[in-house]
Amino acid sequence: MIYQVYPRSFADGNGDGIGDIAGIRSRLNHLSALGVDAIWFSPWYPSPMADAGYDVSDYRDIDPVFGSLAEAEALIAEAHALGIRTIVDVVPNHCSDAHPWFQAALAGGPGAPERDLFWFRPGRGPNGDQRPTDWVGEFGGETWTRTTNPDGTPGDWYLHLFAPQQPDFNWDHPRVRAEFEDILRFWFDRGVDGIRIDSAGLLVKDGELPEVRPDHPHPFHDLDGVHDIYRGWRRVADSYPGERALIGEVWLPDRQRFANYLRPDELHAAFNFDFLGCAWDASALRESIDGTLSAHAPVGAPATWVLSNHDVTRHVTRYGRADTRFSFAAKREGTPTDLELGTRRARAAALLSLSLPGAAYVYQGEELGLYEVEDIPYALRQDPMWERSGRIDPGRDGCRVPLPWAGDEPPFEFSPAGAAAPWLPQPADWKDRTASAQTGDSASMLELYRAAIRARKADPALGDGELTWLPAPDGVLAFSRGGGFTCLVNLSDTPVPMPAQGRLLLASGPLDDGLLPSDTAVWLRTTESTDGPRGADGPA
Repeated sequence: MIYQVYPRSFADGNGDGIGDIAGIRSRLNHLSALGVDAIWFSPWYPSPMADAGYDVSDYRDIDPVFGSLAEAEALIAEAHALGIRTIVDVVPNHCSDAHPWFQAALAGGPGAPERDLFWFRPGRGPNGDQRPTDWVGEFGGETWTRTTNPDGTPGDWYLHLFAPQQPDFNWDHPRVRAEFEDILRFWFDRGVDGIRIDSAGLLVKDGELPEVRPDHPHPFHDLDGVHDIYRGWRRVADSYPGERALIGEVWLPDRQRFANYLRPDELHAAFNFDFLGCAWDASALRESIDGTLSAHAPVGAPATWVLSNHDVTRHVTRYGRADTRFSFAAKREGTPTDLELGTRRARAAALLSLSLPGAAYVYQGEELGLYEVEDIPYALRQDPMWERSGRIDPGRDGCRVPLPWAGDEPPFEFSPAGAAAPWLPQPADWKDRTASAQTGDSASMLELYRAAIRARKADPALGDGELTWLPAPDGVLAFSRGGGFTCLVNLSDTPVPMPAQGRLLLASGPLDDGLLPSDTAVWLRTTESTDGPRGADGPA
């Protein structure tokens, strides 16, 4: 199981209200007790923080707000001593406009060799005052910003698929490719076990700059040339002793195109956004699980199961809504949510995801049952998605609120006593969801996760391996993983009978006199010949 740490919001060690490496080191015992196998750190590099660190100005150092490179090396070593591997985030599509290469490109003016490392183009129209294309950014908004020449005259435009402070690299240039392979070596040399690749499918652009048209290949999504880049990265990873993993953030609806990134000479794994965005519906989830496993099988890559991350609405909130799916297009403020219902479903989803074949990812706070904070005052919001969408998309701040560790009021020991206020405000009612309040409470979300991860590690049938669907009533998922292990998840509106035989290993919620209630999951130890829940009338 891989645990995602968003450093700004995990734990604050120096009292400035922002999470840091010192805070992470002080809470490694929490991750060890949880049973994580690896930690994935979101970007911690020097950055002006125009996009919370995804605008990188130096890929070989640590931003002072988080600490120092020496502290990062100590954290990697301390995690290894606890049997925990480490994964760092690399952002290859773009950098910060403060990056030395981009600053040299601006200072050198037209013809500067550094401009070839990015996408500088003249504008359209007689005065060059029209954008080179009408492409829409990944967060909405325009994708080109015009420069000013050193002599003060209007200059060329540069491409940024995200914020203007994040110029896109030109991956057709060999210097860019060599630079990032060297960045991988830098972190592997420091003991890092894996690289998570941000926006992995966006790196290559069509140099003809065609407009986006439904009847033509997309000019910057999932172009075939990207695979040669990752073959080079795989050669770097394979040159190190032991195991070094490459994990891609690949948002693709086409499962075959998705699987192409996982061929034996490319990435080791990629995030399963189909499962993350899936509705809380038995048929939809089964289709997503089947599709995921069938896509991964031909390339021999492990599937991944993700419920939340630093970019999406927390699933406790999503599962409490009328529409339980996730999509950026559908995110809106003021969407009604039943948090009690969402929490019950999130508990069941934890047992589901942790019992599927492959690797499970847990986003920090997921194990505490944290929900999306949706009432952050406008003046305190920091995510550029909020402004770039014209204040239509509420942004991602709500899933990035600092964690509550202990105590009855904010900052819940996120920071030491007397510290500055956390960089985003915490809800007062998180006092019941702190790690301290939940520890030892067998009914808590935290103890459910601890028990499930402990059982997952102890059972050879879990992790990689086969999944066999069992007959079950409509609205119920039932499958075995071998060795007599069975998982049942009731997503229907009514309780269903439990199997006639089987020893209960774990339940996401209370059972009702031999019935499995709605929005509840159980793990059972049964015989291999189990027929699933009694009353079954066919596959879910």
